[in-house]
Amino acid sequence: MRYNHVMTTGERKMTAPDRRLSVAPMMDWTDRHCRHFHHHVAPDALLFTEMVTADAVIHGDRDRLLGQPPEDIDAAVPVALQLGGSDPARLAEATRIANDYGYAEVNLNVGCPSDRVQSGRFGACLMAEPALVAECVSAMAGATSLPVTVKCRIGIDDMDEESGLDSFIDAIHGAGIMTVYLHARKAWLQGLSPKENRDIPPLNYDRAARLAAARPDMQVILNGGLDNAGATLEQLPSFAGVMIGRAAYRTPMILADLAAPVFGREVPARLQIAGAMADYADRRTAEGVPLHAITRHMLGLYHGQRGARLWRRHLGEEARNRRDGGALIREVAAACEEMAARLAA
Repeated sequence: MRYNHVMTTGERKMTAPDRRLSVAPMMDWTDRHCRHFHHHVAPDALLFTEMVTADAVIHGDRDRLLGQPPEDIDAAVPVALQLGGSDPARLAEATRIANDYGYAEVNLNVGCPSDRVQSGRFGACLMAEPALVAECVSAMAGATSLPVTVKCRIGIDDMDEESGLDSFIDAIHGAGIMTVYLHARKAWLQGLSPKENRDIPPLNYDRAARLAAARPDMQVILNGGLDNAGATLEQLPSFAGVMIGRAAYRTPMILADLAAPVFGREVPARLQIAGAMADYADRRTAEGVPLHAITRHMLGLYHGQRGARLWRRHLGEEARNRRDGGALIREVAAACEEMAARLAA
């Protein structure tokens, strides 16, 4: 399937997106099918692509890397493109290429701690080079009329969480950055795996809140460890927004529970979401997309509900063998609802 809808300048939406609720960029997770699913769970949430390197955009299959489903383009679903890289000219070129793919903003990854990313001299290791990051984002901003933003940690390794973070923020703000997505824990680039870096370094929401209070001229979005709707809403008054990571994937209805008070929306029924995704699967599978490429992102939809195990098992086991579009999604959702009604009677 090719996603090659290209937008004209007149079609693009130039206003900054609403960042009060966003879903973090996650490698191997937040692809176009995942984003379409999350949009039905929380239609106002700002969604992020997986990180794409600038070199991949320049030299790779641009439609595959950057293209979005036509229905998402038509509905103006707010999506931010996250780029990885450290060469200002290449980042600018990638940003220029991305202009015609309907994104709401372009974000620079300064938070990923993986060895592969470090070896390419981008991700969290760039926090040690604030002047270079400033040069990168300045070049990116010169290549687009879209907002350019940064996602980073509160520090790396032995960097001081106070002065080091302040210096980094001063540098990127001086280059025109008005929004930073702040993962409120350090990244230890030596000695911890990427998985360990998501859990072992302690969260420091107080440091993030101090930065937000000290920089009222910027939007500071809190990220990291936000997996409970009530606790997340308690943090929101201190920040311009919250960014949900793994919880959005594993327990996606947290997005609906947050969107309800944040945007004044009703929480959509799971059956309604499943039906919308079944319709989407009808269209995509007719174009050659494997059903499991869609359903793998939906396994948490019934988390905590009666029928959750039935949902996970049947979608997980049967999607690879089905060739009838979204019929499996409809069947299993109906079975889950029937089970819940029977047990509640």
